[in-house]
Amino acid sequence: MRLARSWKQRAVAVFLTAVAGTLGAGITASPASAATCSDVDVVFARGSGEFPGLGITGTPFVNSVKQGLAGKTVSSYAVNYAADIAQTSAGAGATDMTRHVRSVAASCPNTKFVLGGYSQGGSVTDISIGIRTFLGSGETIPADLAPRVAAVVVFGNPLALFGQKITTASPLYGPKAKEFCNLGDPVCAGGFNVFAHLTYGFDGSTANGASFAVSKVRALG
Repeated sequence: MRLARSWKQRAVAVFLTAVAGTLGAGITASPASAATCSDVDVVFARGSGEFPGLGITGTPFVNSVKQGLAGKTVSSYAVNYAADIAQTSAGAGATDMTRHVRSVAASCPNTKFVLGGYSQGGSVTDISIGIRTFLGSGETIPADLAPRVAAVVVFGNPLALFGQKITTASPLYGPKAKEFCNLGDPVCAGGFNVFAHLTYGFDGSTANGASFAVSKVRALG
């Protein structure tokens, strides 16, 4: 099991190193707006090799959530972490995600949260909601704040390489989680189709994920 895990970890790192240039090239990071007691705060962690910001998947996801929640105020926060190719920054990213949620929750008692991540950002999200991964450890969101997290949506999450899903690994967040993993995606499906990992932002996945998040937010009132 240890050998298999090491092989998969190396495979993910090698793949992400190969596509880092693709992820970073031509991307204009969307600035995250500070949460000032909005109705909903979308907290998203970008993928490895992307420039700081919401990234190629987080940007369309956040935009779709905002469109779906017309009539509500929606802020967004891009998790502040290195998103390094070496896959060593997910723990620090989880700590930043957690501290942001705790800070906003303390200042804005009525704000609900939508959490999300892409690629290594999926691992950031996993760790923040208390799921152990091979990509590190970090601070986790206190259990008493879980009811204020309306939805968790991840894309190309490496957790799937180990046969795990948020829906089954987390009693607190599983019922409110949605996970997208394209067929052939090397990062979550163990495949060899690089393109499959890069298309969540325009193949309908982010729109579908946003619709799920919107339905969960509206269910909370």
